[in-house]
Amino acid sequence: MKTPQPSLSNEHKPLGVMSSGLSKIPHLGILLGTQIASARLGRFWEPVRAVAGWGHKKTAAKARRYAERYGLDYIAIEDGFLRSIGLGKTDAPLSLVKDKQGIYYNANQASDLENLAQRPLNDHEVKRSKNLIQLWRQHRISKYNHLREYKGELPLRYVLVIDQTFGDASVELGQADATSFSRMITVALARHPSCKLLVKIHPEVMAGLKKGYINTVDINNQGRIDLLTANVHPARLIEQADAVYTVTSQIGFEALLWGRVVYTFGMPFYAGWGLTIDELAPPARRQAISLEQLVHAALIDYPCYLHPETHQRTEAEELIQWIGLQRQHRARFAETIYALGFSYYKRSSVSRFLEGSKVVFTNNLKAIPTTSTVAVWGSQNLARSDLNIIRLEDGFIRSIGLGADLIKPSSWVADSTGIYYDATQPSDLETLLLNSQPNYVKLERARRLRQRIIEAGLSKYNLPGDRWRRPPHTKKVILVPGQVESDASLAFGAPKIKRNIDLLKAVRTANPRAYILYKPHPDVVAKLRRQGSGEDRANVYCNEIISHASIHDLISAVDEVHVMTSLTGFEALLRNRKVVTYGLPFYAGWGLTKDHLHHPRRNRELTLDQLVAGVLIEYASYRRSDINGFASPEAALTGLVTTQQQLKPFKNIRRATRRFVALASSKRD
Repeated sequence: MKTPQPSLSNEHKPLGVMSSGLSKIPHLGILLGTQIASARLGRFWEPVRAVAGWGHKKTAAKARRYAERYGLDYIAIEDGFLRSIGLGKTDAPLSLVKDKQGIYYNANQASDLENLAQRPLNDHEVKRSKNLIQLWRQHRISKYNHLREYKGELPLRYVLVIDQTFGDASVELGQADATSFSRMITVALARHPSCKLLVKIHPEVMAGLKKGYINTVDINNQGRIDLLTANVHPARLIEQADAVYTVTSQIGFEALLWGRVVYTFGMPFYAGWGLTIDELAPPARRQAISLEQLVHAALIDYPCYLHPETHQRTEAEELIQWIGLQRQHRARFAETIYALGFSYYKRSSVSRFLEGSKVVFTNNLKAIPTTSTVAVWGSQNLARSDLNIIRLEDGFIRSIGLGADLIKPSSWVADSTGIYYDATQPSDLETLLLNSQPNYVKLERARRLRQRIIEAGLSKYNLPGDRWRRPPHTKKVILVPGQVESDASLAFGAPKIKRNIDLLKAVRTANPRAYILYKPHPDVVAKLRRQGSGEDRANVYCNEIISHASIHDLISAVDEVHVMTSLTGFEALLRNRKVVTYGLPFYAGWGLTKDHLHHPRRNRELTLDQLVAGVLIEYASYRRSDINGFASPEAALTGLVTTQQQLKPFKNIRRATRRFVALASSKRD
């Protein structure tokens, strides 16, 4: 008995999906902008308005037959042209296209993409297409984005020839076959006698997942042909090529975005529009269009996008910037990094913050090969000068809870010159602050980020605490934050005053009538670190000792903050408080603080937003337990605020924090 089906005009009914692979795509309904109904036992148990399947491949035959049988529309679903970081076997798509007429890679029939490409654009749409092309180039994007760019030497002049995976539906439906690939090489050799042919193999072929069309054994013996066996990102290869040869590969479309001459030997979606030099005659339905029309259709009108941080639909520009962030972080360091001396607990965080590199954990310094890149924690000194060292440390907005409590970090920094708290030598942060010239957009972003931190009341550890009330009739209130006296920031950033008690003495001497608050370090209060020498006499030099108040509330209630090297000074700057330094913290010496010591290398004055842009946006990196990839600082803040809100119902917040974050970490790992 046939299952009754609804009227096609009822848009409130879900889209039927028969493929288990398609139905398992995370957030599929959000990505496609519709409710999804999955088939069970070969049928739908609720009315559906249409049936979706993977393109026009054989695996979608059942869905097409079902749609035809019940008089429903068949909607072809495929990966978008800006798909993901990794390959389909490892990463879910962040972009899909849906097509009611056909599918973009089938040149034998019309598709929604063809119709969209011929739509006239207004001035705003033309400008958006041009901006999108520039953004694509700026972030060096491709369909897949997990690979590093090719670092080897390229021929002085070459044409790039693209292989494809054997059995790719776009080849047959693009009016091509295996002979098209051999024809492509023959023509390229004849047409470019002064150029090398650089043949690039598909990433999935290099990964051993599929076979290709081009016989690499035969062509590898020809003098003018170089076979690129390295599994690399295509951007540099396209950018430096004289021309690009393809049958139906998407690389041809990307080459158009890079302004390259493109030759096609099939009929891909970007051919036949007067933008490429085509071996085959185009279908009559394809007429000349501009590159902006094609780009607007292929990257704006035709696909839908999912933002990995919000799990909501987004635009191409936003996803390109997110993928660009991933590519930037993943390519920062050497392909292989030896992580020396890290505890088992820290190893998962090391791997996450160094994603993009192969991390090899070891405790044997002598076994690390010469000239290797080695990651160490903090200011650890290595007895070898032949290694490239990356120093890892907690970031400036770290977590909900203490690191000493084994709470996983949301932010780390990785420094290949020194480390930010070591004032005795340069660091990546110091160099960045000395030389960077952030534009208006980045400065505005820094201002908004600073405002969000203040509004959310965030600090490094975000510990809960009682609200402190300022005593009446006090003219000047000074907050003195204590530090762990064995901390490396004091060893390398406090050449004179190194003890909490000495800092309190100096503050009291300089401010005899002020109301001085002393806040011991949270690790000391929690008995995770030792109290400083003489710190038990702190009450001699201060008016009040505050152990369990929120640092955000304290800073907001005082007039000045006096520090040795404490991060509290930076947090006070964010909140526009006067900061006096007695050491050389990373935020001193830029004209924003009153400093008792001079720093000779820091010879530039910064605005507060320039400092914030350098420290929180450019220097630190961020992760969230619920996002597969590096996060923006804004997304990291959102994650911390969400965690705070989930912990509010608990009475023992500190214990609940440890339990909550440990549970989240175990699920992630």
